Amino acid sequence: MRTMTRAFVGVTTAIAIAGGGVAAAGTGFAATGRATNAAASATAVTPQAIVNLGLNATQAKKLQRDLKANWGYKGAIDGQLGPDSWKAMQRFLKANWKYTGAIDGIVGSGTVKAIQRWLKANWGYTGAIDGIAGAGTQAALKRYCNS
Repeated sequence: MRTMTRAFVGVTTAIAIAGGGVAAAGTGFAATGRATNAAASATAVTPQAIVNLGLNATQAKKLQRDLKANWGYKGAIDGQLGPDSWKAMQRFLKANWKYTGAIDGIVGSGTVKAIQRWLKANWGYTGAIDGIAGAGTQAALKRYCNS
């Protein structure tokens, strides 16, 4: 009889563990939904990307001062080239260097191509106008910012 009782308790325990596992899985699915919502909320308040294209803070501040003086940049001179800095840069590039994209603050290949045209004409850039902000593009931008 004791053997039968132990077997019954063992089976009952196994069923309870399995049932608890199912209950935990259900809770896990519910928690996943909440975690997704929390992540979506956190994403909504995350600051937009800083793209300094190899410039240090001092060099980026010089660019921001020039953009503030001439191209409508209204943000802080903080050495962090964010979307507002890039919108001002895009206004400059649109007016002078054949930038045809949106004034959106996103540093895409069109923005980089216009920067490369400007740097080629004025700051010793010798590479291709390819929209890739490689070492040559960054070096020429640094020359401008160090002038």
